[in-house]
Amino acid sequence: MPRKEYTSLPTNYPVCEHNDCPMATNCLHQIAHAIMLKNEEYLRLINPTRCTKDTSCAYYRSNSPMLYARGFTNFQRRMFPDQYRRFMEICVGEWGRNPYFERRRGARLIPISEQEFILKVLKIVGVTEEMQFDSYEQAINWYD
Repeated sequence: MPRKEYTSLPTNYPVCEHNDCPMATNCLHQIAHAIMLKNEEYLRLINPTRCTKDTSCAYYRSNSPMLYARGFTNFQRRMFPDQYRRFMEICVGEWGRNPYFERRRGARLIPISEQEFILKVLKIVGVTEEMQFDSYEQAINWYD
């Protein structure tokens, strides 16, 4: 499974200026600050008074890659038509039609919370066998 590094720092990513924070070495907002200080003219700064400089900081984002799924096109072939219809209805109700198909065909990465939701919906519609997503990859979680 491929692993993604800091290949694409999001545009206008909010940064933290507290380099003395004990979490700074692992926080994406602080890592982005160091990178953007060298390359950017303007920075989008998180209000320094809102950061707590400890493990309870609401803005802390770990630089550890997360395991994302990509696609679930094989699900339909392994489900009964009524199960798949109900599965699709629930997922489209949650995300909308186009975002559902983007996730299904693998055009959009599926974070862990959405993977859990999909697996829960499979159980709701009566699927008893273990289903696997089309592929998995590790990526940096900039926003979730």
